[in-house]
Amino acid sequence: MLTYPERFNSEPAKWWNQFYKNNTSNFFKDRKWLQQEFPVLSEVTQADAGSVTLLEVGAGAGNTAFPILAHNQNPYLKIHACDFSKIAVEVMRESEAYNTRHIQADLWDAAGEELPPGLSESSVDVVLMIFIFSALSPTQWQQAVRNIYRLLKPGGEVLFRDYGRGDLAQVRFKKGRYLQENFYVRGDGTRVYFFEKEELVKIWTGRSTSSAEPSIDDDSSGTDGFEIINLGVDRRLLVNRAKQIKMYRCWMQGRFRKPSSNNSTGSP
Repeated sequence: MLTYPERFNSEPAKWWNQFYKNNTSNFFKDRKWLQQEFPVLSEVTQADAGSVTLLEVGAGAGNTAFPILAHNQNPYLKIHACDFSKIAVEVMRESEAYNTRHIQADLWDAAGEELPPGLSESSVDVVLMIFIFSALSPTQWQQAVRNIYRLLKPGGEVLFRDYGRGDLAQVRFKKGRYLQENFYVRGDGTRVYFFEKEELVKIWTGRSTSSAEPSIDDDSSGTDGFEIINLGVDRRLLVNRAKQIKMYRCWMQGRFRKPSSNNSTGSP
């Protein structure tokens, strides 16, 4: 018999398939705010931006990719929208907004051994990871980062947003939802991890922070990992006026870059 953690860690795709079967494209709101948070998304959709390949990891039902397409004026933009759930991919492909000229939706395990269909090493300009890294088990992080590194062109960027330690969602979890430190399972069977800033620096650069090392707010790099362009903690107090409830949210947001130097040829 599987242990409680094994039940959810052994077949994560099962729970995401069930999630999208139940919710299709109705659960998440369209992320129209992304181009304000990450101006590079506005730049690559300009008419004169030229050939750009954008990979969205954990694309879900298209709530990120389709709003980007709605504002796109670049005839040479191609979005590869990949998800771990075959149901999510089917939902994207069946959408009226799905245009194969600019978007290709595929099934892909970001922590697997294979690269996404239609993509090869050093073929991607921008990788978008919005609330997806937290769905992976800590044992999968290294392989996922390695895959992203392989896919990006030298100088290519990762646009990252995910859950921070102490977020309201973490505070609300009951004891029975605990998988391991800062890692939980939701009522629908999907998993979520809550990160600290220093933890993400170590994961993406391959090094830990100390007073002797460059600040993570600087444009500095680890020798074998990603450069941290910026990484911050977004803490917000939200008030539900109807219920008179204060809600504290905590998100991590950053931009990571694959080194473009000829001397930075290693991988995480």
